[in-house]
Amino acid sequence: MGQVSLRFYEELNDFLPGERRKREFDHPLQPGESVKHLIESLGVPHTEVEIILVNGHSVAFDYRPADGDRISIYPMFERLDVTPLLRLRPEPLRESRFVADAHLGKLARLLRLLGFDSLFFNDAGDERLVELSVSQRRILLTRDRALLMRRQLTHGCFIHAVEPEQQLAELLLRFDLFHATAPFTRCMECNGRLFAVEPNQVVPLVPKRVAELYTEFWRCSHCARIYWKGSHYRELSAFVERTSVAMTKNN
Repeated sequence: MGQVSLRFYEELNDFLPGERRKREFDHPLQPGESVKHLIESLGVPHTEVEIILVNGHSVAFDYRPADGDRISIYPMFERLDVTPLLRLRPEPLRESRFVADAHLGKLARLLRLLGFDSLFFNDAGDERLVELSVSQRRILLTRDRALLMRRQLTHGCFIHAVEPEQQLAELLLRFDLFHATAPFTRCMECNGRLFAVEPNQVVPLVPKRVAELYTEFWRCSHCARIYWKGSHYRELSAFVERTSVAMTKNN
């Protein structure tokens, strides 16, 4: 049995025990194991990894490490040009779309608020989440690292933060989504698209006082929920503004 030297970079260190973070360490090599298996055996989901260098050369997940290899593992690089290196995703997503596990419902609602196509189900099992991610090319959002280690999964993101607003900021920063937001274009309840409707189309469907006070209305194309710029809208607008300011500072 041989051994290899490994070094994980940036946020990948969060998955490692303290003594292995931000430093090179030796690890025994199992006969015939792939570099993907080696990385996940250390607790790092393959969906968090974008580039692997072995002795300075880029390799894919199916590479079989040899005794004495020096392996460097990097997370996604949204702001750097890494085209000369081998990226491990089959191809980048053309549009950032998400599916969140049962523990990230509030995050999914905030993503919808900012206009991102985000699915969420209280009762969807792991198999269904992975199926949706793969078949619809959605990034699977979860705080369950074991879920991200599913073999067939290609696009996933481990959410480190606990509070929903912090989770949103983490995701926007990681995927560089600062200029892709489109607030108030999706239904926060079902993810459907919103479209403007004439007041006379919805007056019979809203409270009388709302019909008297407001002249602009929007309806969800999926669930038919009606929206207007009431107090809830003003609260959400303030949140969007805070998020925009935070994104500008981080950009």
